[in-house]
Amino acid sequence: MHDKSDKKKKDATVEELRAQVERAGMPRHVAIIMDGNGRWALRRGLPRVAGHKRGAERVRRITEVCRGLGVSVLTLYAFSDENWGRPKQEIGFLMDMLGSFLKAEIATMKANGIKFRTIGRIERLPASVQSWVEKAISETTDNTGLILNLALSYGGRGEILAAIKRMNEAGGEAGPLTEEVFASYLDTAGLPDPDLIIRTSGEKRISNFLLWQAAYAELYFTNTLWPDFEEKNLLEAIIDYQGRQRRFGLTQEQLVQK
Repeated sequence: MHDKSDKKKKDATVEELRAQVERAGMPRHVAIIMDGNGRWALRRGLPRVAGHKRGAERVRRITEVCRGLGVSVLTLYAFSDENWGRPKQEIGFLMDMLGSFLKAEIATMKANGIKFRTIGRIERLPASVQSWVEKAISETTDNTGLILNLALSYGGRGEILAAIKRMNEAGGEAGPLTEEVFASYLDTAGLPDPDLIIRTSGEKRISNFLLWQAAYAELYFTNTLWPDFEEKNLLEAIIDYQGRQRRFGLTQEQLVQK
């Protein structure tokens, strides 16, 4: 029965999947670990940078789809702390591509009401890229639509340590330290925790991504490489999410009673 269900989903068209999505049960915050750019390129005999270029195109499309679906926040794991260990030539290409992406997309974000944010150690980025990040944030600050949140030079453990440092520098808390208070010192302060975290490429780990915020997120893993991740794949992930029961530690009976 499960196999037939999976096959039916695989054979469904985008239009059929759109019809299955329940707008009332849409995840507020979708976070994606965009993995597989390099493997996509290597499988085609192309340089890794070709995969990154194709991956940037997917960012544009998936952002557009999420906006259309009514998702409130889309967080994309674009560059991790660990990625600084990659070859310098590849890092240079990624930084140049990030700057070009922001330069090209600011007008589109403004026109579509998208608010741009980042999390991570932005100060480690090249000065030119930092400038475009700041410009994108500034020029979209009044937008009230989808929040596009890029994780840049980001690591979950580092974020938690930085939050503790900020809290100590602020002189600590006069009252009791609660989860809500601590969350206000995180990079994601003011954003809802992710409801759905998607990882592409077949890897089944979260790789130091949103460690605090992912406590009750639903995890979805797909073998599809990020450059091949289309609207259909996103809809499948959301439909899978909507078929789950989120209990947050309660029993099924308690949820029914509520």
